[in-house]
Amino acid sequence: MDTHKAIDGLAMGLMLLLCIIWGLQQVALKAAAPDVAPLMQLALRSGISAALVGLLMFLRGERMSLGDGTWRPGLVVGVLFSLEFLFVGQGLRHTSASHMAVFLYTAPAFAALGLHWRLPVERLQRFQWFGILLAFMGIVIAFFGRSQQPAAGAPAAILWGDFLGLMAGVSWGATTVVLRCSSLARTSATQALLYQLVTAFVLLLAAAVGLGETAFTPTPLAWGSILFQAVVVSFASYLTWLWLLRKYLASRLGVFSFMTPFFGIGFGVWLLHEPLEASFLVGAVLVIAGIVLVSGYGWLKQVFDGGKV
Repeated sequence: MDTHKAIDGLAMGLMLLLCIIWGLQQVALKAAAPDVAPLMQLALRSGISAALVGLLMFLRGERMSLGDGTWRPGLVVGVLFSLEFLFVGQGLRHTSASHMAVFLYTAPAFAALGLHWRLPVERLQRFQWFGILLAFMGIVIAFFGRSQQPAAGAPAAILWGDFLGLMAGVSWGATTVVLRCSSLARTSATQALLYQLVTAFVLLLAAAVGLGETAFTPTPLAWGSILFQAVVVSFASYLTWLWLLRKYLASRLGVFSFMTPFFGIGFGVWLLHEPLEASFLVGAVLVIAGIVLVSGYGWLKQVFDGGKV
């Protein structure tokens, strides 16, 4: 029997904080890109975060067990996690942090689709299917509705970067499905995260070396971005996210993640002075509205039925 519960005040507050942090991560990666490639930043942050998680487990007296049957799904989520950030790192070379924030956070919609087929408690209702349609309409508009001469960057390159952002969202959604539907759902958040971080460090570092993206200029901005990514994003926020996934319904948590793209767009425009097109904004609003309908169905139903949330 699934014992995950509905969203409460604690979950709402934590999700708001996580959305602010996640909205900043693409901006930090993009801002420090002239000094260290996004892919190299992501590899280094995974390695540092893995060391922090390992230290936390040691201090707690928690041992990493490979004999409990979790290593196989652990390897799967590690590969999916690595793919997500490989797509992010490469995508940010071609598109803006604002675009990446929107396409990456299509993940809840893809997670909801996967969980629909795997867990009865996460079955999508008709209203949610409308949300899926709305989100994909938004993706199409955001992809193809832009003018032929954007303010910065070649149209084909930006389109490719946007596509990689969407693939990152698919990978993140698939990671959520595996976490919920495998033996990792019954293991500790630290062990589940350590699988992801160690695998990502190895695979992303290998990818950075293979693609020749290992140059590092040790500026304050470069170190600041890496430390923010490693300590705040990959360590603190991911542990919080995994803890939330173990206590609350995954599709219900997704309703609050719709705030992340708005934060990402706002930080991108404010801090990086990124241009925005009307068609992209229309598509982004449709994507986010669709995610709200998909992920927040139970919450919205309680609101409109006059129930207590």
